[in-house]
Amino acid sequence: MKYKLQFFYCIAIVFLAQNCTERGKGSSEYQDNGAPYYSLKDFETVKKFDTHIHFNYVDTCFIQQAEADGFYLVNITDDRPFGLPLKEQKIIAEQIEESFSSRITYATTFSTQNWEEEQWVDGAIAELDSAFSKGAKAVKVWKNIGMELKDRDGKFVMVDHPKLDRIWQYLAEKNIPVIGHNGEPKDCWLPLEEMTINGTRNYYSNHPEYHMYLHPEYPSYEDQIQARDNVLERNPDLTFIGAHLGSLEWSLDELSKRLDKYPNMAVDLSRMSNLQNHAMMDSQKTYEFFLKYQDRLLYGSDKIVGEPKNPSEMKKNLHNSWLSDWKFLATDDTMTSSGFEGEFKGLKLPKEVIDKIYFKNAKKWILGLDPEATI
Repeated sequence: MKYKLQFFYCIAIVFLAQNCTERGKGSSEYQDNGAPYYSLKDFETVKKFDTHIHFNYVDTCFIQQAEADGFYLVNITDDRPFGLPLKEQKIIAEQIEESFSSRITYATTFSTQNWEEEQWVDGAIAELDSAFSKGAKAVKVWKNIGMELKDRDGKFVMVDHPKLDRIWQYLAEKNIPVIGHNGEPKDCWLPLEEMTINGTRNYYSNHPEYHMYLHPEYPSYEDQIQARDNVLERNPDLTFIGAHLGSLEWSLDELSKRLDKYPNMAVDLSRMSNLQNHAMMDSQKTYEFFLKYQDRLLYGSDKIVGEPKNPSEMKKNLHNSWLSDWKFLATDDTMTSSGFEGEFKGLKLPKEVIDKIYFKNAKKWILGLDPEATI
């Protein structure tokens, strides 16, 4: 993607004015009617965070739909070796932060380029400091550490590499949360026929180069999780948010063990199909998991924002996707999922749990605010 920032900014503002003129319903405060549960009709008027969004384009219609649906957003940059380069991700993140700071914040990251250079750590910390001065509230660590980055001897660099220790200590001292995407879903290391979720099966069918079952020379799933756990063990003061259910989406028991062991760990819910599959297999256990860890769970969708070919259709699909997740968490309606076969019922979590998952926990874990603070 190539563009001049000033021109791009002007186009975005014009696009907002001309194409997204509706006033968002989510801008008003929710009026509590005293009922213990929310319903579908409450969706648009309850304040919410989506803590896992990737802006690859300043799509102001996406932002307008977020406002209409009552969402604040956390835009995440990452050091991926493909797609939009990190430099351009950061330009977009900073522009959105400047223009929409009342509704959108962002997580920065550090580049692993020049890893072998002696001054790499100093450069990475300077890179982070610059982003914090521009409004970044968190740091994303991506799976390239553990699954792509290698040292000069050709060995994979894991997230618990000693060279990264200073960065974790620095972030802990500054009370900056780390959002960690470490490893992949466990399906990635399984044969196609043993995978749980259709989406992962389809993806790895089409991208065998990323299907770790076919690449035993790469670190194992257990290696990835252990490396992440080693970081948490050595840095108990580090605030850590495990992206995608901490890559423990396959087992509520294994995820519970980590949440019990590491009190400064939370997770986002951006593998919703796995949670729905858990609900189908054991609804009561899934419900009890949400109740027990209601202070440690943050709603996130992992939506990728590109230039929309049809803005109206994009807004409709976005609304329906967000509403479907709300339906699963807030109601006990019978549902189906494209991720797997079978019916399941929504969890119908109490209002106070929904409020934490969708709003209060993001204020605490990402913004560092009192959960009851007004924003």
